[in-house]
Amino acid sequence: MRLSNWLLSALLCAAGTVCAVSPSTAEDASYSITIGANKFEPKILNVKAGVKIALTVKNASGASAEFESGELNREKVVAAGSSVVIYIGPLAPGRYPYYDDFNQSNQGEIVAK
Repeated sequence: MRLSNWLLSALLCAAGTVCAVSPSTAEDASYSITIGANKFEPKILNVKAGVKIALTVKNASGASAEFESGELNREKVVAAGSSVVIYIGPLAPGRYPYYDDFNQSNQGEIVAK
């Protein structure tokens, strides 16, 4: 019986329904950007290349926004007045554009050095 309980726990954990494990580690670098009225702040975010990044995206606008980047393979809706954490990387040195899919003129860029 003990083995079957362990197996059930392992399966549920693997499915992500029971275990709440944070993908963040002490080695992750933390950065943040804010979505405002038609702009990202900062518009260009310089980050360290070669490390995993915990990017907090805060939406200070009065409407929902969607952080999206094909180069980063990420898209996340951020409700008005809330924030989300998006894990990316480790990034190779380079430029990674992103935009608000709900307002595509609102664009920014992550630069990994």
